[in-house]
Amino acid sequence: MGSVIKIYALFLGSALLMFGGGLQGLLLSVRGAEEEFSLLSLGLIGTGWSVGFVAGSIGVASIVRKVGHIRAFSVMAAIGTITILLNLLWINDISWIVLRALSGFCFAGAAMIVESWLNEVADNKSRGTIFSIYVTINMAASTIGQLAMSVTGTAGYVPFVLGAISFICAVLPTALTSSPQPRPLSSAKIDIGLLYRTSPVAAIAAFSVGMANGSFGTLAPVYGYEQGLDASGIALLFAVAAILGAVAQIPFGRLSDRIDRRLVLIGLSGGAAVIGALTVIINPTAGWMMYVLFALYGFAANPIYAVAVAHANDFAKDGDFAKIAGGMLLILGVGLAIGPAVASMIMGAWSPVGLFIVTAAFHGALAVTAFLRMRIRKGKDASERAPFQPMGNDKQVTPESIVLDPRADSDSAEMGHAEEPVPDELATSPEEKRDVQDGTV
Repeated sequence: MGSVIKIYALFLGSALLMFGGGLQGLLLSVRGAEEEFSLLSLGLIGTGWSVGFVAGSIGVASIVRKVGHIRAFSVMAAIGTITILLNLLWINDISWIVLRALSGFCFAGAAMIVESWLNEVADNKSRGTIFSIYVTINMAASTIGQLAMSVTGTAGYVPFVLGAISFICAVLPTALTSSPQPRPLSSAKIDIGLLYRTSPVAAIAAFSVGMANGSFGTLAPVYGYEQGLDASGIALLFAVAAILGAVAQIPFGRLSDRIDRRLVLIGLSGGAAVIGALTVIINPTAGWMMYVLFALYGFAANPIYAVAVAHANDFAKDGDFAKIAGGMLLILGVGLAIGPAVASMIMGAWSPVGLFIVTAAFHGALAVTAFLRMRIRKGKDASERAPFQPMGNDKQVTPESIVLDPRADSDSAEMGHAEEPVPDELATSPEEKRDVQDGTV
């Protein structure tokens, strides 16, 4: 019973974290446009988040080893709360770029710690269920956070304070736990060469998704604003894209379990490219056509990364999943960092709809690559594949979520989950200190 309560408490902490993250990400893009930040500055705000998130995914593990999970999580949540409040106090582009990077770092660290606790209570039988519930909760909470902007608007202090409350409340489930701290956080062993040798399509998919979805996630709100949508309309626009994208994962994932996954990648990325091109041609103003195009984009683009991870896993040797998924995570992060900056320059040089030139170009490149690779290498037989697993938003994938993925059961040690005792000075309760002295933690 205690483990069940603990899991649901962690799910609540993760939901609060994702609610605040969804609200903050959309809020800064729209409010920045209203404050007349340059398109390049708005793009660099997205770049700052991605750089900070990747840095946090790599660097937070060492912080946790020094001060422990509970203290580290409290620090991450506190600094994350401070950064969103400073966004309100320091409304200028340079400050927001720096603060966004700091926010990304803290968000990655806090998410990894929650996931580490989930990894601790998950066993081989429950891991798939826990992973699926966790992904679903994250998608739903992030979408609700975006929708909250339709209620709060972007003016004044209310949306910033609401995000800050959400971040600081996320600390409660871990701060109140009396159970021992989990194993050390994962430190992904990344091998880009191994990833490319295993699946060139997956490597290119990770970069293409980063470039396209990073640009879309950061600058599509700006496009909506420039086309005449208010805060409520932009929030609904993104909710439609997110919901359709989440719904699409299951049918396309199951389809990829039965046919060559590259065919699914061709269909999804080709469809996203066509939708991007149509958006450039139509360049819709505020109205039903924009909602239709965004919904179709989310439906086609959001499942691509999860299918690409599954495709890489089909060809991975036993013990290599974590290395390959870690390599994809790094390449994805590079794309997420570069994409918004590139798209912002194209939008500034041409027009806001230039955003979709970037998404169409990279999705189209992925479709062509997958088609050519099918002519070079035969796909794995369906009976030899691990089942597809839905994945969260590509901006929310951390090394710990890779370990939580049931496909990593056979090689979780590769992610650095060594059985190390928690130092006595980091034990936070008499029970934990006795466990440390007995060598049971």
